[in-house]
Amino acid sequence: MEKCLLPLLLTSISLLAAPQGAPEVDGKAGQQFSESWLNERARQLARSSYAPFNGAVPEELLKLTFDEYRAIRFRPAASVWRAAKEPFELQFFHLGHLFREPVSVYLVEGGRADLVRYRSDLFDYGEKRFSQPLPDTLGFAGFRVHAPIERKDYFDEVMAFLGASYFRAVGRNNAYGVSARGLAINTAVASGEIFPQFREFYVERPAPGSRHMVVHALLDSPTTTGAYRFDVTPIAAQPDQAPRRRRARSPLPRAAPPEDGGDNTAIKVSATLYPRQGAERLGVAPLTSMFLHGESDRSRFDDCRPEVHDSDGLLIWFGNGERLWRPVRNPDRLGVSVFRTDSLKGFGLMQRDRHPDHYEDLEASYERRPSVWIEPAEGFARGSLYLIEIPSREETNDNVVVFFTPDEKLAPDAPVRFAYRLLWGKSPEPPIATAAAVATYTGSARQIGSREAQQPLPPTARRLIIDFAPVSAPTGADGVEAVVTTSSGEVKNVRVQEHPFIGGYRAVFDFVPAGAEPAEMRCFLRRNGLALTETWTYRLERPHEGEVK
Repeated sequence: MEKCLLPLLLTSISLLAAPQGAPEVDGKAGQQFSESWLNERARQLARSSYAPFNGAVPEELLKLTFDEYRAIRFRPAASVWRAAKEPFELQFFHLGHLFREPVSVYLVEGGRADLVRYRSDLFDYGEKRFSQPLPDTLGFAGFRVHAPIERKDYFDEVMAFLGASYFRAVGRNNAYGVSARGLAINTAVASGEIFPQFREFYVERPAPGSRHMVVHALLDSPTTTGAYRFDVTPIAAQPDQAPRRRRARSPLPRAAPPEDGGDNTAIKVSATLYPRQGAERLGVAPLTSMFLHGESDRSRFDDCRPEVHDSDGLLIWFGNGERLWRPVRNPDRLGVSVFRTDSLKGFGLMQRDRHPDHYEDLEASYERRPSVWIEPAEGFARGSLYLIEIPSREETNDNVVVFFTPDEKLAPDAPVRFAYRLLWGKSPEPPIATAAAVATYTGSARQIGSREAQQPLPPTARRLIIDFAPVSAPTGADGVEAVVTTSSGEVKNVRVQEHPFIGGYRAVFDFVPAGAEPAEMRCFLRRNGLALTETWTYRLERPHEGEVK
């Protein structure tokens, strides 16, 4: 494996003298391609020492500010396959700012992969001018996939690979939010996280008229290599292009997503990992998102917006049929929650709150951020789901991570295979017959709880409110009980109210903590022994001494 994955051409291309048109491929840097060839490449790479990128990127690119980098745009007219009127187009990301390691992108057709050459004239640099022409050996930071998903006459950006092993996609009427990764290694481990990187991509040319495309990737890291395949099926453009009135949607889907994803973009991932050495914590099918503040902790931030988040909860569907909802948090201290599973039907980071007035941000449009649902297919038998919540004061930080960790540890010369499907959209999760937890509120219980309780509550007591909806034909709260459990502390004053404004129920209880350890709580509603809702779970931390909550 060569240490530098940049093209081997050494001739500089002036910005003014460069030829115009779509990117060119370098036949000399190409080779025959197949999945078995890529797997063997990953296997051989794992048997050699890890070689980090040590090439040179111009200093002026590394010093670009965020605004300067954002102003660099790929020229749409140069999109790959545009001239051929293919159903998909590719555009590329420039190196610079935070993206300092190039990736090699190959186009695959007829069993042959040819390297795409970088040219500076493929990009519009805005007002930025460089002291020296950018070399044609520079390479790309990543690429994005375009396809007509909202209108038949416009190619929307539907998927992007940019940075380490990150990728993200959108469904119908979504804006980018949550990201996925190829692999997470040692996340929230004292020794430090390792970020694997996709170093090479092999993009198959789609068949004419196809709504499906295939991307292959070579992953590398100090502990693990891998051969990946992504089968991407974007949503189809609507038959009519007339604007449609948007209506508020239920937090639950009405039908299971079809095989092609329906209103969701579907991405099937299959990967074979080749360990160089073991990993303390292996994260499979990782998702990364941002949660700054929401309805449960808005008082912590002096922000004119009521809520700021890309995702508001983790949904887990266990093999025994239990559906568990966990509102995510922006904690004061690093939070690590572990959910054991012997059989897993699915999990995902969701954005259930779709009300624009709950965010009041006309630019960010957080109500349009996609939910991502993962359906395991291979390699998810016994293990744990990890939810990592990282303290953050900025909405530019992804501070929520979730992934699956198998019980079986990685070992050298013992390949491991995983396969799963991701669905990106407004409500990609399967439907359920019970109600969902649609809102969580927390606050001091002493202010009002002490007047209702028989005995005064201590200053540390907290009140929790959970709204469940929708409920088919609610007939009042008589006979509906909230089943609340906690790993520590004491639960008091439990009651259930009908919530006519959402067509559901509200559970209310007070909690008195005991000790300094976080309390893991659970709550669901039932009537006559039958569950009416999914299971809500929450991690409540006791404030530090002197903190005001």
